[in-house]
Amino acid sequence: MTPTLDQLHEHRTALDTPLFSGLPGDVDVSFEFFPPKTEKMEAQLWDAVQQLKVLAPEFVSVTYGAGGSTRERTHATVSRIIKEAHLPAAAHLTCVGATKAEIREVAEQYWEAGVRHIVALRGDAGEPGAPFTPHPEGYAGAAELVKGLKEIADFDISVAAYPETHPDADCPQACIDHLKRKLDAGASRAITQFFFSPETFFEYRDKLAASGIDKLVIPGILPVTNVATARKFAGACGAIIPDWMDGLFEGLDEKPAARQLVAATVAAELCRRLYAGGVRNLHFYTLNRPDLAYAICHMLGKRPVGEKAAEAAVTGEAA
Repeated sequence: MTPTLDQLHEHRTALDTPLFSGLPGDVDVSFEFFPPKTEKMEAQLWDAVQQLKVLAPEFVSVTYGAGGSTRERTHATVSRIIKEAHLPAAAHLTCVGATKAEIREVAEQYWEAGVRHIVALRGDAGEPGAPFTPHPEGYAGAAELVKGLKEIADFDISVAAYPETHPDADCPQACIDHLKRKLDAGASRAITQFFFSPETFFEYRDKLAASGIDKLVIPGILPVTNVATARKFAGACGAIIPDWMDGLFEGLDEKPAARQLVAATVAAELCRRLYAGGVRNLHFYTLNRPDLAYAICHMLGKRPVGEKAAEAAVTGEAA
């Protein structure tokens, strides 16, 4: 019986080197958290910070609610991460519902608390589909916010990028032009919204290069355990949930362990394909749950810093 093309393809795939064998762990990772609302959520967040801290992230970031609704909790969380976990922590800051004077006050408080990295965002109005309206005495958007923050203090600033185009953008090129304005205003890097196809990022990277953007653009990774929830997130940022993802999670509503396994597999494969395309920086949207991000980093060769130091001591190599 002559094998079909599909069978030949599967045969070649089965004989390939395993996707995750021998990776050196030369990826720089960062993690996003959101500020807790209750004591129980605070304990969950701190557990996540402690579990991921050992992977020596480049930085961790803490989100900022629409209209500054989590301002105090964001500040407290970032301050605690810096003081107690001794991690470089970035605070999100948005333009929504704030005057320039109020933003200056918040930024100065961050600087005094030891925060040197800010994720500067325009922000959303807080309701799905609601248009963004700048405060009469505030910043018109993220590019102005970046410029204003650099005038307040020498912050290291990250901004958002949208591989599948922000819903408010007139066209893909307009979205890229806006990113360039943010970077030219003083931002050091961009972090993308999540996406689920490596080609999406590679094509976007090529378009950015063609537009003269050469600063670091870090892929944002969202390990999905609930497709319905991911779809809500996607609608707000223009991301596309592929049809095949629904099929993968079908029938797993009452099987959380299986859902976790599928989620880790899908996200790890995406990261591995990005790695094959030269990506060495990844930003994980953790939703304050560390297990998936930790597992994916482990598959990419990342190991706890303590383990590396112990190995070096045994082999006599420099840590």
